[in-house]
Amino acid sequence: MANEGVNNGRRRFLTATTAVVGGVGVAATGYAFLSSWKPSARAQSAAAPVEVDISRLDLQPNARLTVQWRGKPVWIFRRNEEQLAVLPGLAERLADPDSENTDQTPAFARNLARSIKPEIGVLVGICTHLGCSPTYVPELRPQAFDSEWRGGFFCPCHNSRFDIAGRVFAGVPAPANLPVPPHHFDPGNPNLVIIGIAPEEVA
Repeated sequence: MANEGVNNGRRRFLTATTAVVGGVGVAATGYAFLSSWKPSARAQSAAAPVEVDISRLDLQPNARLTVQWRGKPVWIFRRNEEQLAVLPGLAERLADPDSENTDQTPAFARNLARSIKPEIGVLVGICTHLGCSPTYVPELRPQAFDSEWRGGFFCPCHNSRFDIAGRVFAGVPAPANLPVPPHHFDPGNPNLVIIGIAPEEVA
């Protein structure tokens, strides 16, 4: 009888201990499982907004800055009045002159220059055909690939062409305009562009 009482006490102790250890194990496993769903610090950093000082664009004509955002090159460049003046006359040569494809052009950039400020272009520098990086050819003069060239971007991989606003020409392999990434200008500093946050997201 005495042994039975001792055995019952020990059994209850072992049962309780096992339950506690099991519960801790389940909690630890659950935490590890849920943590695995969170993006890594590297992934969070890659998706973070990028601040770019564009005052360097004033140092030389046709300068272009390239920054990385979400693993993609983003081009920031200044357009002069002559380059902007040719945009309306290109409509007949373009596949999507009015930027109706909203996947490439957010609402804030659905205008002739596809930008917040007409003189500043901000585009993802990846051809919409097979992902090559087009060459920046801002000069308004005939080129070997286009005798009527009026400035823009030429993809040497498969000869796709885009105007200085990133609009794709008709009849080339690329199916869509160069994407405009979400971005805005810092209200306190007109030379600071924040890539990754659209104007409507700014508090």
